[in-house]
Amino acid sequence: MKKIDDYCSYGCYFSTSELWNKIKNVAQKAGIKVVYAVLLLYYVATDENVSLSDKAKIYGALGYFILPIDLIPDIVPGGYVDDMSALLWALRAVWDNITPEIERKAKTKLREWFGTIQKNDLELF
Repeated sequence: MKKIDDYCSYGCYFSTSELWNKIKNVAQKAGIKVVYAVLLLYYVATDENVSLSDKAKIYGALGYFILPIDLIPDIVPGGYVDDMSALLWALRAVWDNITPEIERKAKTKLREWFGTIQKNDLELF
């Protein structure tokens, strides 16, 4: 199993356009919780007040999400478990940076893509 600290090394695979392409292609299959985690991290990363260290963690987790080659292939049932692990690791690491404005942006985008969202769709931990 991949050491959790190694997720930062995937930052070189991050690009905004690749992130949006990945979400567009897998949003329904990956599910609303995965997409919500991605959106929270993305919006934290765009905040100019977030440290470079925290941004590196975020870009690593998002880079891992973007990569088509994973520890558990995305095409198998439960294939997003490893992606979600990376996303949750990064969320825990940068949680103090999540402002009400960032949450609002992520929820707005979720509603745009998924329609109605339930309260339990937003429970990540």
